[in-house]
Amino acid sequence: MFDFEKELKELPSKPGVYIMKDKNEVVIYVGKAKVLKNRVRQYFQAGFKGVKIGSIVSHIASFEYIVTDSEVEALILENNLIKKYSPKYNIMLTDDKTYPYIKLTSNEMFPRVFMTRTRGKDKAKYFGPFTSSAMVKENLEIINNVWQLRRCRKKFPGDIGKERPCLNYHIGKCLAPCTGKVSEEEYKIHTDGVEDFLNGRQEKIIKDLEERMYKASEDWEFEKAAKLRDSIAAIKKLGEKQVVEDMADCDRDVIGTARANGDAVVQIFFIRGGKLVGREHFMLSYPEECSREETVKNFIKQFYGGTPFIPKEIFTSVEIGDKAVIEEWLSEIKGQKVNIATPKKGSKFKLCRLADENALVLLDKFGEDIKREQRRTTGALEEIKKAIGADFDINRIESYDISNTQGFESVASMVVFEGGKPKKSDYRKFRIKTVYGANDYASMEEVITRRFNRYKTETAEKTDKPKFNILPDVLFIDGGKGHVHIVEQTLKKLGIYVPVCGMVKDNRHRTRGLVYNNKEVLLPPNSEGFKLVTRIQDEVHRFAIEYHRRSREKREFRSVLDNIKGIGEVRRKRLIKHFGDIEGIKKASPEELTAVEGMDKRSAEAVYDFFHKKKDNS
Repeated sequence: MFDFEKELKELPSKPGVYIMKDKNEVVIYVGKAKVLKNRVRQYFQAGFKGVKIGSIVSHIASFEYIVTDSEVEALILENNLIKKYSPKYNIMLTDDKTYPYIKLTSNEMFPRVFMTRTRGKDKAKYFGPFTSSAMVKENLEIINNVWQLRRCRKKFPGDIGKERPCLNYHIGKCLAPCTGKVSEEEYKIHTDGVEDFLNGRQEKIIKDLEERMYKASEDWEFEKAAKLRDSIAAIKKLGEKQVVEDMADCDRDVIGTARANGDAVVQIFFIRGGKLVGREHFMLSYPEECSREETVKNFIKQFYGGTPFIPKEIFTSVEIGDKAVIEEWLSEIKGQKVNIATPKKGSKFKLCRLADENALVLLDKFGEDIKREQRRTTGALEEIKKAIGADFDINRIESYDISNTQGFESVASMVVFEGGKPKKSDYRKFRIKTVYGANDYASMEEVITRRFNRYKTETAEKTDKPKFNILPDVLFIDGGKGHVHIVEQTLKKLGIYVPVCGMVKDNRHRTRGLVYNNKEVLLPPNSEGFKLVTRIQDEVHRFAIEYHRRSREKREFRSVLDNIKGIGEVRRKRLIKHFGDIEGIKKASPEELTAVEGMDKRSAEAVYDFFHKKKDNS
């Protein structure tokens, strides 16, 4: 039994993070404190009415804390733990957007330029973020037409002169360094032009292009001059889209917000080099006790804790708490000073008000959609809870299914729904190891044993990258009373209690209802609860079938490609990844096979001869 009085007395007078847990050891809230002793004690003082306190205290069964050296370190740790645990009572950013960047591989000989959504820790240069892939493609099209950087993945200088130049060279969209006809110095002139363009130095770019256009015209190269003219027009048009009046030449984000009935919309204007390059909105869920200021503050911590680019200035329409601490944290990440401000007048104030107005419009526009989504998610969970007569809250559901072909290649799937929505990052696949033949009960016992043994191990060892350290509120098993009984007995042996429901189907293999506490519960077919059970059952079945099919295909790939001399596991995987399937490999020419990473001429000919000579001899 957790001794609150003893633990509260032992709290240190230092900065840190506190972690609140419920009776099932599930993290329900993570917070930071300048002084842990003062902050955590507030939760248990009679009459204290701090933000969210009333809602949380009744569910707290224990708490932990981690001491840090500074309040900034506490903020960073708090942000990481919120992402890790997704606590019920923390404000959560529900969108999972990854912004596109343009990457210039300046760490390579003869750099390439392309779109990416991940920012690696390399010496390449990244430009962005952009708010849409369409904008990135528009920029890349101009770059390819004007500066003609290579797009292949050849390794230089080793690949110079090995092959003939590709089609891009012949249509004037690549300088073809693979031919050896362009020097690094000449290529760098083009690379520098790309950097100037992506850094917004459009006046310099246009001036250079106009000089090239006039020279081409004087040399009677009218086709080249026309292409340059079109490129200049495209750059000017792109610039017109980005202009914002009365805006200083800087990088700045402007944040506005609107809230209603437990939902919030945050609107951001992205300003780069004094130009509005785009805007984006985000949906948040928040406890109703949270103030508007705290909603914005928590959004800033979550959003900028996960984005590779942080501007020099962040404007908010409301004053936020811990501003100095958050500024210090963001400045450390960026490597230079970051300011958070709330303008009170002038054009900057108008811009913040405009962001608020946009957020309100979006909230009004999508208000009904939000309510509809609530009914089909959290509303559906409430219906299920009421139907089965559960005395526990349902948020996280884990569902399991077994798939095999006449007892062979048995696999299992685990899908996760949180808040009535699929959480695909937590999906897991299992290959059945100890059961031979079509025995769903034994296969399910193996899977449940492995999954919850992993939970016990990860909880005890506190591993850095846990995969199974969270207990679900309930298990949904694809099957009837027999499947439920097996799972309940398996959990009992492991000393773990999690409620178990079976998802039963009718004679037409359609969802019929749930089995809980040895009773079948029928939900109205038109109810949101019934529809959610159907979605979960379809999803876990789909995931199992897909995994089973891929496993079977890989086995077939291995059985064919293992017969080819010189094709080991690494080359086999690369061939499959490159061509997709056996048919694609069969149709490939020796040259196309050689283009696969790690394939030399001899190996390519071996693969080609295996399929084609075999066919000729038949």
